[in-house]
Formats: sequence, C-alpha cells, structure tokens
Amino acid sequence: MTAKTKSSPLFLGIDTGGTYTDAVLWSEAGGPSGKVLAKAKALTTRHDLAVGISSAVDAVLQKSGTDPAAIKLVSMSTTLATNALVEGQGGRVALVMIGFSEGDLARDGLKAALGTDPVVFCPGGHDVHGNAAKLDLSGLEAALPELGASVSGFAVCAYFATRNPAHELAARDLIREKTGLPVTASHELSAKLGGPRRALTTLLNARLISMIDRLVAATEGFLVARKIAAPLMVVRGDGALVSAAFARQRPIETILSGPAASLVGARHMTGLDNAVVSDIGGTTTDVAVLDGGRPRLDPEGATVGGFRTMVEAVAMRTFGLGGDSEVALEDGALNPRILLGPRRLVPLALAGMMHGEAVTSELERQLRAQNPGRMDGRLAIRTGVPERLAAGLTGAEAKLYELIGAVPLAVDRLLTSNAQNATLNRLVSRGLVHVAGFTPSDAAHVLGKQANWDAATARLGAELFARKRDGRGQSIAASPEAISERVLTTLTRLSAEVILETAFAEDGLDGAATVAHALVQRAVDSHPGIARLSVALDRPVIGLGASAPLHYAGLPPLVGNGCVVPEDTDVANALGAVVGQVRVSAEARVSQPKEGLFRVASGETVRDFNDEAAAIAAAETDVRAIAAGRARDAGTDSAEIEVATEFRVSTVEAQRMFIEAHVVAVASGRPRIAV
Repeated sequence: MTAKTKSSPLFLGIDTGGTYTDAVLWSEAGGPSGKVLAKAKALTTRHDLAVGISSAVDAVLQKSGTDPAAIKLVSMSTTLATNALVEGQGGRVALVMIGFSEGDLARDGLKAALGTDPVVFCPGGHDVHGNAAKLDLSGLEAALPELGASVSGFAVCAYFATRNPAHELAARDLIREKTGLPVTASHELSAKLGGPRRALTTLLNARLISMIDRLVAATEGFLVARKIAAPLMVVRGDGALVSAAFARQRPIETILSGPAASLVGARHMTGLDNAVVSDIGGTTTDVAVLDGGRPRLDPEGATVGGFRTMVEAVAMRTFGLGGDSEVALEDGALNPRILLGPRRLVPLALAGMMHGEAVTSELERQLRAQNPGRMDGRLAIRTGVPERLAAGLTGAEAKLYELIGAVPLAVDRLLTSNAQNATLNRLVSRGLVHVAGFTPSDAAHVLGKQANWDAATARLGAELFARKRDGRGQSIAASPEAISERVLTTLTRLSAEVILETAFAEDGLDGAATVAHALVQRAVDSHPGIARLSVALDRPVIGLGASAPLHYAGLPPLVGNGCVVPEDTDVANALGAVVGQVRVSAEARVSQPKEGLFRVASGETVRDFNDEAAAIAAAETDVRAIAAGRARDAGTDSAEIEVATEFRVSTVEAQRMFIEAHVVAVASGRPRIAV
C-alpha cells in the first residue's frame, strides 16, 4: 500500500443480502474512481447478523492489513427489507386507522398486505384543510393490553394526517405510554395524499422495524468490538445515504437499498451513463435503467412484493428470481416447464455444508424409495430469530413450530396432512422457519460451475428432482446433470425476460404488461413461426451480482445487446454504499380554507396567515429548517439546500385565485467522517 493510500481516509462498505454479506474497503486515492483495497464475502447469518458481518469485515481487514482505526466512514446497504416484502415476511403488527371505515381496507392492496394482523378503527381524522373531527381513542386504549402482548409494533394512519397530524400524534403517544412498543405514524413517512396507500406504507414500515433494528444493532456492536470509531450510514431506496439512527425509525425507506446501492456502484465501476442494470442475488433480480449517469426514480413510489408504497426510490422492478430461488415443476402438463421463485429456499448444498449427515441421510432415504415423493428434497429448520417474534401464533402454527428445531427436519416426516403445508408456509412467511430445497445454486454445484458449498448434497437434490414425473409418468430428466443444465438455462432465459419486460415498462408499455410478456417470451424463445419477432435493447446490460458471470454469459443474444460484467461486480452494492451522498427532503403545503385565510401545514405544525406572501415565506423558512435538521440527523454537516415552490391557481374573471402551494426543500451533501 502506498504512503498516499495510507494517509487517505478509508471507507468500509457492507451489504447484507439474503444469502451473502459483502464487505469492501475503499480509498479515495488511486485515481478518479478511487481504489478497492480488499473485498470479501461471508454467509448472511439471519439468526445473528453480527456473525456474517464480522466474518466479511474481518476478512477485508486481514487481506488489506488495515488498522481498524484508519476507517473513517462505514456505510451499509441491505436487501433484507426488500426480500422480506417479496417473501411476505415481517413482524406481526397492529394497524390503527383513525377516521377511516372498514371499506377503506379494500383499496390499494391494504387488506392483502394486512393479512391476519389486527386492525383497530377509531373515530377522528381531519378534512383537506386540517380541520379536526372528534377524536375517540377509547376503543384503542381498551385493546392495547391484549395487542401489546401479541404484536411487535404499531402502525397509525389518520384521515388527512398530512394536513394535520394531531390525531396520529395523540394515538402514537398513547400506544407508547401503554405498551412501550415501536409506533410508526403515517405523516412521518409521506406528505402525499391517499390514505389507504399511506396506511399500507406505514404498516410495512412497522413490520420491518425489528428486522432493520437488529441489523443496525449487530453492525454497531461489531464496530465497537473492532474499535472502529466511524459513523455508520445506511443506503436508502433512492441511492442516498442516511445515518443508522435515521434508518432505524424509517426502515421502509431502505426497501430497494441494496439495488439502489448497486446502481451507484455500477455507474462508478463502468462509467456508463446509459445502461440497463440487472442485479441478480440469491432471492431477487433487480432491474433498473441508468439515464445520463443517474438512476430513474419512481415518482409514484416503489413497488415491491406486489405492493405500491409511497416510498421514493429508484424506478426498479424487483422479481423473485435468483440463485437460491425455489425450483418447481409446472402442474398438470405433459411436458412440464421448470418454474423458478419467487420464494427463496436454503440451497441443499449450503444446508449440507452446515449440517452434514442430518441432511444427506434424509435425501439418501428418499432416493431409496421406489417412487418419488411430493415432498422429496425439502427440509425445514428454524431461522433462530428471537422468541418474542413468534408471538401471536395460532395453535396449529405453535404446535408445528415446536417440532422444528435448529437441525433440518425432512418435510415428509414433519407434515402429516396437506393442511399442515399451509401452516408451514405461514411460519416461513413470518420469518420463523426456513425451507431447504433444490435451487439454481445447487444446479451450478452439480455442473462444477460453483464450488463454495457441498456439491455432493447438491447432487442428491438434483437426483431427487430429476425423478419427478411428467404428464406421461416419465422421469423429467435422465440425470442430475441434465436437470441442472435445464435449470440454469431457464434462469438465463427468465433473466432476459425480466430485463426486456422492464424495458417495455420504461417505454410506457407497463399497462400492456400481459401483451408485452407474451411478446418477450416469443422473442426469447426464438422458435420459428408465421410472425417472426426480435427484440433488442438500445443500450448494454450491466450485470451485477456474484453469479452474474455464470447466469448472464448467454444473455447478449437474448436481449440484442452486449452485457458488461465489471471486475468487482460481486461487491457492487457494498461499493455503491460508500460512494453515495446524503439526500433528504422536507415538504409543506399552503391551502386556503376560506378566502383570505392561508393555512401552512409543515412538519407537525399547522399555522394560519392572513397574507399569501407571508404564508409562502413561512412555509419556505419551515421546510428549509426541517430539511437542515433532517440532513444533520441523516449524517451530513455540509448540506446544500434547494427550495422549490409549485403553485396551483385558477383565473376567474381575469383575477388570479390561489388554490394551493407545494413547497419542497432538498438537502444534500457528503456524509460526515470521523476525524
């Protein structure tokens, strides 16, 4: 290491993914793009995230010979929140709806997102100008003793809370006083109208709090243990950095954190201004577009796991497709297709490496059976999360959960009825249980294209899967190698499909998704037909992820353009985490409830003015101050603040009539570093 590198600040980037935790040590010295001094990977240990983090970071420190005290900034991206929403996981929370009716649950997917979690309706809320209806929290107060013992947090959403948050604040304070549990209020997350979607965003945020809290606590504990006295930052879904404390309160903003960091890293590594970026991980493939060197943002809010949130994030489409995707077989077809995802399984090769004979003996037992079983090659194991997160289980769920332990148990021994399969799936959705099974990662081990886990166990899984029967009663593949080739070919083909579907959506054809999907499939299949189709991207693909060199090797002919896989593609997220900037915003609205009265709603305050200009000036002063405070909380001392005001007016008999003004302040700057 040169003297210049030693004297330059060192930055540590960490990415905690569904399967791997990556670490990279980066220095600003070494050219315009800086220099990666060392990188490493370790398995993500969901039962104790600190284990995976420490393994990756310790390896980086050892490789580089770096004194931990020389690290001046630590920044982290994570796909844990994204994966949790895609897989339907998260803590059990109670939703408090103030001023809404039960019919509102049917809007914007709120009822589907709520599932079996409890909801409490309370009279109250405000109108569009912030005038209050009568608030009654007696029903909520009566329910709190029982709810406090069965949920991990609360989400509170009041009617028009973005115009006056007083009723949300009252409910929040009551819940905190009576239960001490985390509470998310909707006005803290979004200033946009649309109560049910704001409630959905708040609900998801509350579910993620315990998960992100554990991640931050694990990272902070590790840094203290290694005497790394540097600020800890987290990548938000729009690619900006925020402090760990900020992320703890608003974990929903870390959805698409990992993919956003990968976009920043992709641009940094390749220098390409225009590209389609496809990041394949263990659980998901995330596809986005770079235009003019910047990622496109989704003005309508990020969509993850089928839910449209109010979180401003990169315009990224997340698909349940990755190296650890569940491999399944199409039902009822003579020549059944291979299906992948969206659920992530623990690869058998990984389970075999970690648990040895406990896994292989069960797979060998199933292979000895004369006929293939429906549950062959599947094992269940506890995730190891704290027991308090298992609160609220039904009797059937609790009984099954008791049978599952820290050693993998074959599902065909565990389940005694088809109904129990649904119970097991609910435990998986709660994040309490993992299912191990055959995945593309196992197929890669069988073919010698991946070698970091136990190939012998992967081969047993491939043999079991190859024995499955098609519609004619014949085995679907002649050998483990044949089925493995089929699985990997399917993954590359599906990767091309999701990349092209994203391109169609970015071209404004998202509304015709079904037609677009059919066209993409026809073009990618390359089968001759009366109508010949071909599709080509106008820009190259940047392939990211440790498995990108394997799965994207056959991509160019399918997408009609090149595919660039950078040298450090395996740690693109971790690298992107340390080269970003802090960026936060604050909003205020000025309305006119009656002629001559101008009402300013900013932050948690509502004020009235008799003059439009005075109201606008107050709103601009408020948002500037709020943005500056949020920027400090988010981790920068050098924020530049820009304020923009948008007016809605009408003209009546040649006279200007004020309707509303929207004032936004954006603060951005480099994160503070240790001195």
